[in-house]
Amino acid sequence: MSETAAYAGCREQLEELYAKYNRREFVHPDPLEFLYRYEDAGDREIAGLVAASLAYGRVAQILRSVEGVLSRMGRPAEFLRHATAKTLGETFGDFKHRFTTGAELASMLEGAKRAIERHGSLEKCFARALGANDETVEGALTEFAAELTLSCGCRPANPRGANPRGASLIPAPELGSACKRLNLYLRWMVRRDEVDPGGWESVPKAKLIVPLDVHMFRICRALGMTRRNQADMKAALEITAGFREMAPEDPVRYDFAITRLGIRAETDPREFLSSCGVNWESRNG
Repeated sequence: MSETAAYAGCREQLEELYAKYNRREFVHPDPLEFLYRYEDAGDREIAGLVAASLAYGRVAQILRSVEGVLSRMGRPAEFLRHATAKTLGETFGDFKHRFTTGAELASMLEGAKRAIERHGSLEKCFARALGANDETVEGALTEFAAELTLSCGCRPANPRGANPRGASLIPAPELGSACKRLNLYLRWMVRRDEVDPGGWESVPKAKLIVPLDVHMFRICRALGMTRRNQADMKAALEITAGFREMAPEDPVRYDFAITRLGIRAETDPREFLSSCGVNWESRNG
């Protein structure tokens, strides 16, 4: 096994990890659990956008914030259908999640409402930006983010050097962000298994990008999937390419299971890496 491609021989270990942890009982505490409330894909795609966009910070605060938003919305699709910029501002005026304000949340939801009105659904909005020959969803992420922000006037056409309203919720993929929360949202909505509820049928899961946070980055870097020093979009694409070698039709298959290694008390990423023939300290020293 080469020094830089330790992952090449760990598919069996990843499958074992998937079989053990990719189960509904291991979802809590994860904002994904809110999506299970909604049978209708139209409700789920809006609830998922809220849950994913607020998925930063301490998990207990994330769950409180998502619950606070969704409880005010009732049925998300119906709520947005009747909402206006004024009523959104009034409904979420007192909302705060770390450095996300109620005005930012209202702006994102206004953008989602207008995207749905323009295209029929958030799924159709995203799918129209995805080319048949695109290897990944990278390009579509940029157009989708623009739809959610430009349509409500909360982001300039050229975001470089700007701090647009709504920036804490919707990233600018063209600036190199790994777009962890948007890619997490896509995983939830596109994949369908015991953990991910799905609902979007027109976006191929083979084109998804790994939702890259610091814990996933450190594990994948130890496995030789990337040599980059920061968890940016380039690193996410390199890591996704590595997973695609093992699971061509589902490169984010192992994401949920791997992230349990950094969440659950009984797990230790060092033990997993050791089973793959990798020494954590030598790769992350």
